[in-house]
Amino acid sequence: MPFKRKGRLRRKALRNSRGRTRSLTAGVKSGDSFNEGYNTGYNKGYNGGHEEGYRQGKYDGEGRNEWRDGVDGLIDSFIPEYEILPDFTAEQIVAAGVEHLRPHFRHMLTPDELAGRILHALDTRSPFSLVRIGDGELLTLAQGSVLSVEQVKEQGPFLGYAGVDVPDFDARDQVKEAIKQATVVGIPKLRVRNFQPLALAVFNAHGIGYGSVTLTDSLINYYLYHAGHISRIVGGRRVLIAGMLAEPLADYMRQNGVNVVATVSPVEGVKDVPRVMEEIAARDFDIALVAAGVAAVLLSQRIATELGKVAIDFGHLANSMIKGEAPFK
Repeated sequence: MPFKRKGRLRRKALRNSRGRTRSLTAGVKSGDSFNEGYNTGYNKGYNGGHEEGYRQGKYDGEGRNEWRDGVDGLIDSFIPEYEILPDFTAEQIVAAGVEHLRPHFRHMLTPDELAGRILHALDTRSPFSLVRIGDGELLTLAQGSVLSVEQVKEQGPFLGYAGVDVPDFDARDQVKEAIKQATVVGIPKLRVRNFQPLALAVFNAHGIGYGSVTLTDSLINYYLYHAGHISRIVGGRRVLIAGMLAEPLADYMRQNGVNVVATVSPVEGVKDVPRVMEEIAARDFDIALVAAGVAAVLLSQRIATELGKVAIDFGHLANSMIKGEAPFK
């Protein structure tokens, strides 16, 4: 895919976090209900300050103008007095600077690369966990380290919905340990408040060297779906589904020929993880799909580390499939 098209795709991706959607449009036809329906459902649970944080990173319409003004101002601050750079746009100047820094790029696993690793783990019966760190997990990690509890409450009014009642320092520490032990960690690609900058800040605050972690995009669940890898990953496997929507997702997948052998529901937030793990440990399966807010990070990592299984932090892709917005493929 050409570089410019990739850039447009990334900028269209709405919000993160764990797939807490940023209208991922790759592979979706114009007018498809996938984006609109998912965003509508998301906004019922996540709003207020979170929405404001997203708007700061928008690149389309008014947000794009704000972005350009901000970048132009930054560029001006680096140009000496009585000098101008009239023949280049802000985008061209930024692109030239980014290209100069290419040796410092840090590779994130692509959907094809990640799918290959997951399939290899399944074929060899090796433990494997994919966890995805979005704004909910990042704000959980930021409690008392990068942000005050009051700031976290203000910026994360949706955290209760995601399974964390702030303040919860035990949840913070559990998420930190899960990241350290996970096989692959998805982090936000966008350099927007509460996304990539916060990810790097909390990693540094908790002594997590991002250079020692195998990274991918936190929206990788959607990228795997659009690339057609989900059916390849679950095909011919014994699948366990955990989360509040485990039963309807299991019904949907069974209708599409997937061998769902067990469901575990409900998952009542981070504090419910020990009980849920006991239920999961009693089941026989090859791969677990976990859609349970912040608790999905803890469960996915523990399923791999303690049970030797493959576990995928499935996120809100579950909602989209159940609603028919993401047809099984």
